[in-house]
This record gives sequence, structure tokens and C-alpha cells, in this order.
Amino acid sequence: MANLIKSKSEKVRIALVQMRMSADKAMNLKSAEKWIRKAALKKAQIVCLPEMFQTEYFCRTENKKNFDLADSIPGVATERLSELAKELEVVIVAPLFEKRARGLYHNSLVVIDADGKLLGTYRKMHIPDDPNFYEKYYFAPGDLGFKTFQTRYAKIGTLICWDQWYPEAARLTALQGAEIIFYPTAIGWHDSEPKQARALQRRSWETIQTSHAVANGVFVAAANRTGREKRLQFWGSSFITGPDSAVLSQGSVEREEIVFADCDLGLIEKQRREWPFLRDRRIDAYKPITRRYSD
Repeated sequence: MANLIKSKSEKVRIALVQMRMSADKAMNLKSAEKWIRKAALKKAQIVCLPEMFQTEYFCRTENKKNFDLADSIPGVATERLSELAKELEVVIVAPLFEKRARGLYHNSLVVIDADGKLLGTYRKMHIPDDPNFYEKYYFAPGDLGFKTFQTRYAKIGTLICWDQWYPEAARLTALQGAEIIFYPTAIGWHDSEPKQARALQRRSWETIQTSHAVANGVFVAAANRTGREKRLQFWGSSFITGPDSAVLSQGSVEREEIVFADCDLGLIEKQRREWPFLRDRRIDAYKPITRRYSD
């Protein structure tokens, strides 16, 4: 039966920028622009940058001076990227450290359409607080809910890093019609972690996001940073997976590069007909999911 189901080709070329960040915000923005231009030359239509691409991952420590790194939305970075999106006719997913008001900050991203229009903002919903990842010190939790954006080329959903471990976030984003879910990310190994655990950590990271693609019948694209920042080694490995779990493209651990994939959105219909998870959901039975724990 599966062989009889044909899908209409609706290809969208997406690109994940896997880059290193320095302590110089202006240089990081210039570097991001360079990578976006390279992606556009290779016919990318949607380009996603890594989490907080303008700065090093400063959440390794709690230091109030780091709040000075934040940007307003709209601001200098979004205005420059909007000009670039319009010039190149590409959609840009740009994660930023957002200064919302005096003393109020978020880990956010903006989606800029191919005409340069700022379509909206997503604020990271799940905020970790672990050694070397002290994000709760800096970021208020997102209050805009889970978001999708109708761009020129596809309807996309956006989540950020720690959000990627939560099936509820992917599900709610997919239920809003997302065809591709982007996960800009900053994840890596600390020097203190045993080598034998590292492969398992990366495999867990890949497995959970691939599971979101399969369970929701969508494309998933995770853009990670790479390089060493103090005692953190970011593991790169940015990847794009289809709704059938096929890994369409994946980056290396250490190299700066662009990860491309041609995503045939027609496969979403095909996959959901063959694996009708949305049809068979027992929405009448899921109320307990809103509890912290069923004691």
C-alpha cells in the first residue's frame, strides 16, 4: 500500500549555519551575514543561525555585566538582517539575547520573511539551570506561547535548544501547522564529562529531535554552534531530518559549515496518511498531561 501513495513535490531548500562565536558581537554579526550570503548563493530559501549567534555562550557563569550584551527587538541586528533578507530574498531565523525592558531579558529569536518583514518573535519557553548552563539567571521564561510563522516558502515553527527535549513543545508547534520545526541550539560537552558519556549524549540529542519529526510528521532542523568556549566544546553536528526519520544532511563536530537540505513538503501528507498519529490521538484522555506529576 505504501508504494501506491505518491507525493507532490513541494521542495524547499533550507540551510543551517554552523559557526563559531567570538567575544566580539559586531564580528559575529558580520560572520553570520557572510554565512547567510554563502547559503543564498547555493539557493537556500530559509536560513537558520545558532542560538544567540551574536555572543559566546555567556551562561557558563552568573555575571551581571553580561546583560549588556542584550539587544532590543527591533534593533540594530534585526534591522541589518531584515535588509539582508530582502536583498537575498531569503527567510532568516535569527536567535537573539533580547532586552525586553529594563531588567527583563529573554532568550529569543525573530523570523524575517524573504521581503525583509519581521514576522514575529519567539521566546524560549523552557529555561535550564545546570552547572555551566545558568540560563535562569539571565532569561525570563517565554510568554508568547509556541509559535508558527507563514513565510514565503513554508510554514515554520521555531523552538530553542532546551525546548528540544520536550515532546509537548514539538506537538503544540506542529498542531499549529508547522511544516518545518527549527531548533537553534548551543549544546556541547564540558571538559569534566567522561568521554564514554559523550557519544550517548549526542545520540540522545539526535534521537529526541528525530522522534519529534516522526511523531508529528514534520521536518526538523537543528542548528548548533561549534568550537571551544573556555571549558565547553560545542559538538556541532547540525542536522536535518524528514518526517520519515531519514537524516537528509548532517554537519561535522568541529568544522564551521552550512548544512543544506531540500525538504519536499509533500512528504508530510504522504507520511501522515501512512502513519496517522494525528488522527488517532486520544485528545479526550490527555488532561493529566497538564499536571506536574500524577501522585
